[in-house]
Amino acid sequence: MTYTPKILAFAGSTRTDSFNKKLVKIAAQGATDAGADTTFADLRDFPMPLFDEDLEAQEGLPAGARQFKDLLLAHDGLLIASPEYNSSITPVLKNAIDWASRPAEGEAPLGCFVDKVAVLMSTSPGALGGLRGLVHVRSILSSIKVIVLPDQLAIPKAYEAFSDDGSLKDPKQQAGVESLGATLTAIVAKLKA
Repeated sequence: MTYTPKILAFAGSTRTDSFNKKLVKIAAQGATDAGADTTFADLRDFPMPLFDEDLEAQEGLPAGARQFKDLLLAHDGLLIASPEYNSSITPVLKNAIDWASRPAEGEAPLGCFVDKVAVLMSTSPGALGGLRGLVHVRSILSSIKVIVLPDQLAIPKAYEAFSDDGSLKDPKQQAGVESLGATLTAIVAKLKA
């Protein structure tokens, strides 16, 4: 691999002990092992008010949104683990996407999303593992010109799925999530070659 892909990994959750943060860190390790330069970002570190055009007009892009957007701009690929809230995307993830999508002077429209490559995953206590919410995340990202790979995983019964060290108890699930990161790394490397 001649090009080192830059991969940003984050979860659509701010909860300290989020299962989806654990999940995306497994995929990030898979990307790192495959040769990517991987960054984990915690949305808790980028506080953003609810998106409001009046607030934007008065104060501009909030600092947390600007920092998150800069991270998106600096990376080629995205590993996103999204919890499912009432069969859909989490408010914190949707809000982060909405703020990051706002145009800034000198930036191309949707510049932090266009031609980025993303892989989605989820875990939840339910039997579907958050799968219904991923449909909405995929739709949103696709509409803002992110290339969302078909590879995705949804891990059910999150309360029982993880070991104390953050890995998945099931070796096949662990390998599957790691392979999401490796797949993203390989695709980005090919696209950038």
